[in-house]
Amino acid sequence: MSEFEKILSTVFSVGTLQQMLRSATPVALAAIGGSMTEHAGIMNIGMDGMILMGAFFGVLGSFLGQSALAGLGLALLIGVLVGLFFALLVVRYKSDEFIIGCALNTFALGLTSYLSRSVFGNNGTKGNPALPALHLPFLSKIPILGPMLNDQSLFVYLTWIVVLLAWLFVYKTPYGLWLRASGEKPDTLRTAGISPKRMQWIASLLCGILCALAGAHLSLGQLSGTFAENMSNSRGYIAFACVIFAAAHPGKAYLAALMFGFFEAIGLRLQSYVSADLTNTIPYLITIIMMVYVVARKQQRKKKLARA
Repeated sequence: MSEFEKILSTVFSVGTLQQMLRSATPVALAAIGGSMTEHAGIMNIGMDGMILMGAFFGVLGSFLGQSALAGLGLALLIGVLVGLFFALLVVRYKSDEFIIGCALNTFALGLTSYLSRSVFGNNGTKGNPALPALHLPFLSKIPILGPMLNDQSLFVYLTWIVVLLAWLFVYKTPYGLWLRASGEKPDTLRTAGISPKRMQWIASLLCGILCALAGAHLSLGQLSGTFAENMSNSRGYIAFACVIFAAAHPGKAYLAALMFGFFEAIGLRLQSYVSADLTNTIPYLITIIMMVYVVARKQQRKKKLARA
């Protein structure tokens, strides 16, 4: 077998697909949360900080309570508080969401770094109680699909349910209609006797919870009870790119996250042959290409409307 064939067999393998699901899950959860705020007319770029807070407090709860469920509970509590805090500043006090998002990301990085060093030392922590991987015997009999879906964190399977529920909520319920109207036609919504601000509060709360779940998956699921400084690694920004690319559609946002996860998995596999510094740039290059595509598509639509 030639060197090129070895690289192909390594890159395009079941292990790559399995890693794709793991890598895509935190981005997908955050992107679905970002879709909620996007529909409500809020540009939330603070998701990276929300993910980082969920990751740290998930591990802290696991460490203090010696239970992965305690970690998950604390992460969700922090997600609720951060979501409400974001809504307080952006919705209640009408602060600029871009500035608040940047400030939230910076604050989360500083706070989690300080607390991590204070509690765990300079090297962070690993080996805390984590969520176990689920093994489903009936999947073992299915070729390719079985190994790909088996032995994954609970969050991987939970994300599929979240995508379905988010789609049903946004497009098939009155609350979803009100949510979209709060961002697109707030005056019309007020005329109907419904407060757009209330829907924005709900969207911010849901975003905080889902980003906290994304962080908890990262630390308690994907990395088995590990926390290191800045471990979100700009996933919140990538999730925001997925939201824009998918036009805030939960299903399309998940597919965009899968694309990111696939290229991240390829980058990890190529590290045996290429410098890690180079392969680590692959997902982010794909994200840039996604954003360029969105801008180009909007320009084409404007030209078509102008011609019409």
